Amino acid sequence: MMKIAVPSHGDVIDEHFGHCEAFSIFTVGDGRQIVDQTRLVPPSSCGCKSNLIDTLAEMGVSVLLAGGMGQGAVSALTGRGITVVRGASGPTREAVEAWLAGRINDSQETCHSHESCPGH
Repeated sequence: MMKIAVPSHGDVIDEHFGHCEAFSIFTVGDGRQIVDQTRLVPPSSCGCKSNLIDTLAEMGVSVLLAGGMGQGAVSALTGRGITVVRGASGPTREAVEAWLAGRINDSQETCHSHESCPGH
């Protein structure tokens, strides 16, 4: 089993990790098929979401698909053994299925300031 987290707003990938309203957590079975989906809603006091990285790791998340994020979040996630894939967009489930099928690769783009990221 593998767990994939996706910063989301409703059922769509949030454009920036630190601004998401929740994380959609997908459990993938041995056949690379989604077998379960849950949501982790951060407390309202959780600003940049970096303090949830330990929680994601403890939940068994090994991959995080995101639209964009800063280098600090990337480093913190990879430091906890979570592979980061940036550049994903659209409906969360479709993005996970596309990544599982090899159609999404990490864009390796990081947000250097909120001015350089859409919607900030």
